[in-house]
Amino acid sequence: MSDGTATTTDTDLDIRLEAHRVELTGYCYRMLGSSFEAEDAVQDTMVRAWRNYEKFEGRSSLRSWLYRIATNVCLDMLSAGNKRARPVDLSDSTPLAQAALSPRPDNTWLEPMPDARVLPSVIDPAEAAVAKESVRLAFMAALQQLPPKQRAVLILREVLAWRANEVAELLDTSVASVNSALQRARATLAERDEKAADAAVSDPLDEEQKKLLERYVAAFEGYDMAALTALLHEDAIMTMPPFDLWLTGHDDITGFMTTIGAACEGSRLIPVQVNGLPGFAQYKPDPEAGGFSPWSVQVLEISDGRLTGFHFFLDTERWFPLFDLPLHLEAESDQVEEGA
Repeated sequence: MSDGTATTTDTDLDIRLEAHRVELTGYCYRMLGSSFEAEDAVQDTMVRAWRNYEKFEGRSSLRSWLYRIATNVCLDMLSAGNKRARPVDLSDSTPLAQAALSPRPDNTWLEPMPDARVLPSVIDPAEAAVAKESVRLAFMAALQQLPPKQRAVLILREVLAWRANEVAELLDTSVASVNSALQRARATLAERDEKAADAAVSDPLDEEQKKLLERYVAAFEGYDMAALTALLHEDAIMTMPPFDLWLTGHDDITGFMTTIGAACEGSRLIPVQVNGLPGFAQYKPDPEAGGFSPWSVQVLEISDGRLTGFHFFLDTERWFPLFDLPLHLEAESDQVEEGA
């Protein structure tokens, strides 16, 4: 953020601000539901903090001051009223016989986010588990249904464990108003009756879940629909933003994969950590350039030893750089020849 003529004080301030970037990105991501908007909001927060640091009187901690700025930035960005969602939030599932790929604008969708960009390293396992749960897709989608200020209160109180008086000071309101907003937010989430499909995901993954993922990779890369069916819960869902289509049940899912999605046969999967859940970067065969080209970031939900949901985020020009993933994979035979 300096112009090349920074003093030691400027450099120190840069370092102090950057130390909060990951947690602020996590906060803004929960508020906005968008990976890129969250990073823009944090950058705006850092710039405002830099420009106004001389006015910072130290009556609160630097961290609290940054959260105040970030909250105001997010509330301004949310003033347009857009609520990001998953396909399952917007329509009923579509039978395979009626399946059609109809895209909606990017700002419709809840976006995926690499864990490393939003989950600070913490020593306490319980704290780490809460942080992961709070960026999972189902919880993120529920958050987007709350009015912006209720959303901020719920995140600050229940995810970040701020005290009610601290939240009241941040929002320039009373403790009673904060408690009322929290109660209303909780009631809204309870009414949604969100089934935490991924509630059984351990942190870290237990041996059974690791084996499930190994079997999934083998089934998907081998395009073995019988093996895949054995891993899917009978009510499993599959979504594919930016398309509003979503499917439920292993028959329709595997049926789609062998018809409209048949070009995914022969794909390769690379593990990624996304939204506090296991996931994979999917590369499908590239008949023109050879090797494999990016196709999707997959986010998997697990419960009771089965896959209950897998979500394919298809805008690879945006997602793969976000995850620091290569934009092409060589075929294994090519790699062997190059290494020979």
